[in-house]
Amino acid sequence: MKVNVLATTCEKKNCPTIYKTDRDTILVQGETPTSHGLTIPVHETLVEIPMELIRKAFGDQISA
Repeated sequence: MKVNVLATTCEKKNCPTIYKTDRDTILVQGETPTSHGLTIPVHETLVEIPMELIRKAFGDQISA
């Protein structure tokens, strides 16, 4: 899989980041929330990222 950075909140490579892949998918790097109250299948996970990063990656396509 080839991965390219779409947007990040820092240059340290340990901050929330959105990546685009050559599989026509998006990868999201962020913190794993623990107190969400949702039931998530074992093979899936949740990742929490700031809206600032979404706006940086997708611009005005996302409303506030």
